Amino acid sequence: MTALPSGQAHTLTTDLDELDVVEVGGTLRSWRRGGREVLAGFAADAPIDAGRGQQLIPWPNRIRDGRYSFDGVERQLPITEVKLGNASHGLLRWAPWQLRDRGASHLTMGVTLHPSPGWAWTLEVTTTYAVAPEGLSVTTVATNHSDAVAPFGAGWHPYVRTESCPVEQVRVSIPAAEYVTVDERLLPTGIELVDGTPYDFRETREVGSVRLDTAYRGLGADDDGRWRVHVDLPDGTRHTVWGELEAFPWLQVFTGKAEAQHAPPHGIAVEPMTCPPDAFNSGIALVRLEPGQSWTGTWGISAPA
Repeated sequence: MTALPSGQAHTLTTDLDELDVVEVGGTLRSWRRGGREVLAGFAADAPIDAGRGQQLIPWPNRIRDGRYSFDGVERQLPITEVKLGNASHGLLRWAPWQLRDRGASHLTMGVTLHPSPGWAWTLEVTTTYAVAPEGLSVTTVATNHSDAVAPFGAGWHPYVRTESCPVEQVRVSIPAAEYVTVDERLLPTGIELVDGTPYDFRETREVGSVRLDTAYRGLGADDDGRWRVHVDLPDGTRHTVWGELEAFPWLQVFTGKAEAQHAPPHGIAVEPMTCPPDAFNSGIALVRLEPGQSWTGTWGISAPA
């Protein structure tokens, strides 16, 4: 028997939802609600591409040159973004995750991250994908099983499906007051106010000529403590990605895979993040996990039935 490129698949089916999570990376491959695809994922017999649905642990985005210093020790990670010379999107997105638990409306995947070149700690990570009438929620728990403090960050890479709609016509709202400026290697050069810039989407508007691969902070939360990013299609469909502000004070929005010249399915990535790019070097919003300590965060997507 030929193995699937993304490993064993686990499917959760309810009256309203069908959710597929795969072994490689514990990745969210697809989510259909009321028979309609919500995500721009990947085919069951295809490898994962463009980070679709992947978990970015123990850091999201990029680390410059794969080098960082933590508590006085210099470390070198493998370069996984060769063209730009960076260590990209953590160590777990290609690791085999196992099904730990399942119920009528949830699946829980888990993995242990052991020490490896440039990484000296042991993390136990579980992620629970759950569906309910209001939509999808994703809860991750990461526990440090080492005898030393571990640096930690996390992010997720879901693409909201935009079908064949020209990206210019998609309407987006991003409740963020600040954005990260980057260099030609997509590494941070500063943090600026969005006021007066093309990156200000605090009022819902069309993407237009703006192309986003942009990290944001200064997120505005609703009364329930969650920020919300809305993606509206011309047919009136609205998908909303939300995150707990306390766990995810940052987010990234990427419109590149919504462009017609790229292979379908097309979508806009809305990425909840605990910290900005290169946080292992800047220290900005970097979580310090004490021995035995756990971090927990929840994000989700609301979609019409």
